[in-house]
Parts: sequence; C-alpha cells; structure tokens
Amino acid sequence: MMAGRELVLAQIAQAVALTRFDHPLRVAVDGIDAAGKTTLSGELEPLILARGRPVIRASIDGFHNPRAVRYRRGRHSPEGYFLDSFNLKAVVSSLLVPLGPNGDGRYRTAVFDWQADSPVENEVKQAPPEAILLFDGIFLARPELASFWDFFILVQVNFETCLANALERDRVYFAGDDEELPHRYRTRYMPAQRDYLVTYRPQDRADIVMDNNDPAAAQLTVFRPPATV
Repeated sequence: MMAGRELVLAQIAQAVALTRFDHPLRVAVDGIDAAGKTTLSGELEPLILARGRPVIRASIDGFHNPRAVRYRRGRHSPEGYFLDSFNLKAVVSSLLVPLGPNGDGRYRTAVFDWQADSPVENEVKQAPPEAILLFDGIFLARPELASFWDFFILVQVNFETCLANALERDRVYFAGDDEELPHRYRTRYMPAQRDYLVTYRPQDRADIVMDNNDPAAAQLTVFRPPATV
C-alpha cells in the first residue's frame, strides 16, 4: 500500500498522464527557489513513463540570460532578478510554441549555460504528440509564459524552508564566502519571489498545489486537473 509522498507522487503522475490534448502536454512545475521543483520533476518522470507517456525534461535554468544582463541592475536587485534573469522569448520559441497547438514539435531544452556564461548548441529534437513536457522553474505564472501552460503545478514551501534548502544546495557556488549566499537570498531572491506570489498569484491558477515543507509528508492542498479535449 502506498503512503505519504509515494501516494502524492502517484496521484500527480496519474493526473498528468491522463491529461491529453492534440499536442504535447506542457506542464509547468513552479515554485520559489529551493522548493523542490526539480526533484519533483525527476520523481514524476519514471511514473509518467510507466503510464505510457514519453517525457521531455527542461528547466528555466537552461534559459538564463548572460551574466552581464542578469546583474545590470546590481547583484542584489530584486527587480533585476525578476526582469533580467531569463530569456523568456527563447523559452517560448524553443519549447512552448513548438510543443503547443499548431506547433511543429521541434524543440530545444536549453539555449544557455549559466555556469559557463555562454550559449549552448542544444540538439533540436522531435516530440511525439503524446509527449509530456515537465518544465521546472521560478516565475512561471508571469504574463510572458502563463498562457502557454496546459497543466500548472505549484510546489509550495515557506521562506524559512526556502532559505534552509538554498543554504544547503547552493553553498558550492559561494565557496569561501559564507555571508554572501544568505545575503543574496534575503536581498535579491526572496523579495522578488514574495512580489511574484502577491502580484501573479500562481496558487490561484494552479491545477495542483503540493505543500513540500516536509518532503516526506508532502500534501496536495489543491487538486483540480484540467479538462482535456
């Protein structure tokens, strides 16, 4: 018998796998930093594959802007984090339009390597109509992207959990500077995400909301899979 997180994952995977359109299903996995979005997508992938649907994995991390653009308003600017971090036009043109209605199914899952601060020549692939895109990232209910999602999952954690998870996950990127990482979160990342949650209210448009403050005891607080055609 399934229990706890295993049951929650099975419920999400089943709902996603049963949602069908006449084009690949574009699933947003949204949430604030370090909420567990990428982990959730990785857990869902084999469960959806086992239900007979091909899976395409992609992340907003493959669509960063160059460092000079990301920090042009300052390294601690919340406005810069929201406005300048990502190449949203590339997300739309490389993934969301090709996989949507009347799209040709030819997609790329990344265009930029943020660690190397350089473009990448990611292979163009062909998606079958029954494929499911699991796209994890932040700010996915923003106006530039919101209308393209067929299924919207929100992974919710509080900001205390966000910071604790981030300090563990991102410490490698701030090696030798233990003060900069929490300072960056408190001044840049978390204020931008608080504004996003208030302004764009992803919780109101989500088909599924998962409380992930305690991953082992994750709970679905909203479960209303979209109608299909």
